[in-house]
Amino acid sequence: MRDLLTLGEVSSFLKVPKSTIYKLARERRLPGHKVGKHWRFVREEIESWVQGAGIEAVSQTPASTNQS
Repeated sequence: MRDLLTLGEVSSFLKVPKSTIYKLARERRLPGHKVGKHWRFVREEIESWVQGAGIEAVSQTPASTNQS
């Protein structure tokens, strides 16, 4: 059986706030599965996502543009 992680465990693993994990999962930018009202994540999918530079997309903030 695959190792499932909770939202809080993924948050700790990636060292980002729970709100970020929730947003990424909801937008399907982070591999996750919704079970009822709860999110579950397969450890192998999260590790593959990180290795595939997925974590860089989270840590980069878009440059602000000045439209005057």
